[in-house]
Amino acid sequence: MADKIQNGVNNKSILVGNNLYRGRAHPIFMQAPDRRRHMYMIGKTGVGKSTLFANMALQDIQNLNGICFIDPHGETIDWLVNRIPKNSLDDVILFDPADTEHPLGLNLLDAQTEQEKDFLVGELIQIFYKLFDPERTGIIGPQFEHWLRNAALTIMAGEGGSLIEIPKLFIDKKFLAHRLKQVKDPIVLDFWTKQMAHTSEFHKSEMLNYFSSKFGHFLNNSVMRNIIGQRRSAFRFDEIVNNEKVLLVNLSKGKIGELNTQFLGLILVSKLQAAILGRARLDESKRHPFYVYVDEFQNLVTDTFISMLSESRKYGLGVHLTNQYFSQLPEKIQDAILGNVGTLLSFQVGMEDAERLAAEFEPITKENFLRLEKYNFYIKLLINGRTSEPFSGTSLPPAEKQTGIEQKIKQLGKLAYGVPRLLVERQIKNYLA
Repeated sequence: MADKIQNGVNNKSILVGNNLYRGRAHPIFMQAPDRRRHMYMIGKTGVGKSTLFANMALQDIQNLNGICFIDPHGETIDWLVNRIPKNSLDDVILFDPADTEHPLGLNLLDAQTEQEKDFLVGELIQIFYKLFDPERTGIIGPQFEHWLRNAALTIMAGEGGSLIEIPKLFIDKKFLAHRLKQVKDPIVLDFWTKQMAHTSEFHKSEMLNYFSSKFGHFLNNSVMRNIIGQRRSAFRFDEIVNNEKVLLVNLSKGKIGELNTQFLGLILVSKLQAAILGRARLDESKRHPFYVYVDEFQNLVTDTFISMLSESRKYGLGVHLTNQYFSQLPEKIQDAILGNVGTLLSFQVGMEDAERLAAEFEPITKENFLRLEKYNFYIKLLINGRTSEPFSGTSLPPAEKQTGIEQKIKQLGKLAYGVPRLLVERQIKNYLA
C-alpha cells in the first residue's frame, strides 16, 4: 500500500498525512484528478478534522489552486490567514460578516444570465425550506413558493435588487408599478396583473403577514441587512472560480449568530454552484481545478447539493466535506456521500457511526474506530480512479505562522471589496424608502 500511495505524485498533489508502515512514515497523497471525485471526512469534535482540512487548504493556496473555504467557527480561517504566502496576497478575498464597518455585499439575486436567474430562484426557495421548514411539514408550501418565485424574478428584472426588497413589492404599489415596467416575463406579469389584482384584500393581507415574517429577522438585523441588502455582490463568483482565486469565509457563529451563519452559508454555496454550472459555457481546457472546503456542512445542504456531488466533476470542482456524525445528515445526503464521494476518511467516531463505517472499511472493525487517538485516522483513498483498501494514517503538524500577513489581507479586503457602513446604510435606505 505504501508504494501505491506515492505513485503519480506531482506538484498539484495534496499531502493528507503519513502512513506508518514497517516503522517508516510514508506520505499519503491525493492527486488532482482523484480530488474531483470529492472527499468526505467524519469525526468527533477535537480529534483533528480542522487541522487536516487547514493543512490541505494551505497546500492548495501554495500550489496556486483556486479554493473556497467555508468555516462556521472562524478558527480555521484565522489560522489560514496567518499563513498565506506573500505571493498570493492579491488573490485572497476574506469574507468576514463580523466586520460591520466595511460590509461586503452578498446578493443571492445578483445574476448574470437568464439561466443563472432561474437556478438562483430555485435555490432561494430551497434555502427557505432549509431555514423554516426542513422537515417539509407545510410551513413553506406551494403558495409561499409561488409568491417568492414571482417576487424574486420581479426584483431581478431590469436594474436588479436584493432579497430585502421583496416584501416591499406587496405593500408599496408605487414601487411595484415601477418594477413591473422592467419585467419582460409574461408569466411574472400575469402573477401581478391577474392573480394578485383579483385576490381579495383579506386573503392578501392574511398571506402577507405570514410571507413577510420570514424576512423579518434579516430586515431587522443591521449586520445581515448591510450584507444581503446590497444590490451588487462584492465579488463575482465566476471570476473566483475561473481565475483561481482564494475565498476565505469566516462565518463564526459566536460573532454573528447561528441563523445568520446558516443563511449566509447557504447563499454562498448556491452562488458557488451557479458559478460552477456556468462553466458549461467554457472550453474544457479552461476549467481549472477549483476546490471547496465546507466544515459542518450539514447546515448548508439543500436538495441541489446532491447533484453538485454527482455532476460537478466534469466542471473541474473538487468538494471536501466534514461533519461530526452521520445522523446530522438527511438520509439521501448520506447515500449521496457514500455513493459519489471517492475518498472517505474517518477520525474517532461514536458507536453508531463506528458500526456503519466498519461495514464500509472492512476488515477494520468498529472497535478500531472507537479507539483511534487524536490526529489518527482510517482512509479509503481514491488512487488513479480506483478506491484503495482502507489503511491508517496520521495528520500533519500545523505549519508555521507568518507575522504581519493577517493585517495586510484584512486591509486589502476592505479597500478592494468592502463598502463603508454609512454609505451602505444610505443606499439601502433609498431602496426601501
